[in-house]
Amino acid sequence: MRILDTAGRARRVRLLTPLAHRDFRILWIGMSISLLGDGVLLVALAWQVYTLSGTPSAMSVVGVALATPQIALVLVGGVVSDRFDRRKVMLSSDLVRGACLATLAILALTGTLRLWHVICVVAVYGAASGFFPPAFDATVPTLVPKSELVGANALDQFVRPTAVQIGGTALGGGLVAGVGPGWAFAFDALTFAFSAVCMACLPPLPPADAQERASLWKDLRTGLSYVRANTWLWGTFVSATFAYLLFLGPTEVLLPYMVKHVLHGSATELGLVLASGGVSAILAALIVGQAGLPRRFITFMYWAWTFATLGVAGYGLATSSWQLAVTCAVVNGLETAGIIAWATAKQRLVPVELLGRVSSVDWFVSLALLPLSYALAAPVAAAVGVRRTFIGAGVIGAVVTLAFLYLPGVRAVERDRNSGQERDTS
Repeated sequence: MRILDTAGRARRVRLLTPLAHRDFRILWIGMSISLLGDGVLLVALAWQVYTLSGTPSAMSVVGVALATPQIALVLVGGVVSDRFDRRKVMLSSDLVRGACLATLAILALTGTLRLWHVICVVAVYGAASGFFPPAFDATVPTLVPKSELVGANALDQFVRPTAVQIGGTALGGGLVAGVGPGWAFAFDALTFAFSAVCMACLPPLPPADAQERASLWKDLRTGLSYVRANTWLWGTFVSATFAYLLFLGPTEVLLPYMVKHVLHGSATELGLVLASGGVSAILAALIVGQAGLPRRFITFMYWAWTFATLGVAGYGLATSSWQLAVTCAVVNGLETAGIIAWATAKQRLVPVELLGRVSSVDWFVSLALLPLSYALAAPVAAAVGVRRTFIGAGVIGAVVTLAFLYLPGVRAVERDRNSGQERDTS
């Protein structure tokens, strides 16, 4: 597989090339350290919740509290990132989230942490999280040339599993097992502080279109109109909505429960299961980043996501932690390949002055039913069993994902781009 530059010439993609650009390098370093803390949080939060209340319903409530404010505010975050300095947007998000983690750490270390504390704090954390992704997505194509976007996105997907699912989860498992969740929360707070320092070192990142705009609502409508006019965008958003409804809540809520209560494993085993997914995601990022994307990038993306979703059924079939680890590797590797294709498509095909809003609509629509997914995971598992929940989620989610590939117009953008490149070379 090779990628075509704007002149239609084939060229190799080098994963580390984008790091030659100073501002992207600073952004990448800050993000990498912050993601390490996110991996620690994955283990610490789940273990803390199941320690306070050993039922999946408690984790479901925490998941809803985390996801709902983020979804509610991500559209605002997209408009804000297209109107104001994106560096300040990301910096503010980091500071608020760091303060939330520091609060959890203090409460846990003083022995006063209760489940309602966790719910309230993660709700504020989720609200602040709604502003970072649109600003980040819109920033990357302003820091590297278009010809290096596949490499930049592959590097992003290389770092995420490395930091979150390997380094972070392994460190999180060790911290929780060794000194308790409180110190794990404190560590995550420090990583947000480091990321904030990196954001402060970036130059101002004003929007591409700096003219005065009438209102936030008008800006939002402009972004929504663009999405409605492009089937490949809204079709993929809606596809993700139903796929995430079916499998993301069960995975987030029930996988820790599966390790702790069904297989009677430890926090370290949970960390290792998640880390195996990280190893696979890294390999996928290396392969796609070095080889590039195929010409039929939308088709490639949908098939990768279809098989990744189907892989979730493997959690329900596993009888040991190592089998969970293999399943996690399959799911995460394929998911990563699809994400790289998707991020690159948006950054290349969406006008930069609209990218923050389009990205926020992506986050909003894709995750709109995530709170419901969290809410349903526990009662569905109680009704049909944890294993059957995983199997049903994987199979039905895969069918739904693949069906949207054949929605009229979804693949038109790859045909148009390929025909345009052929004309450029003729």
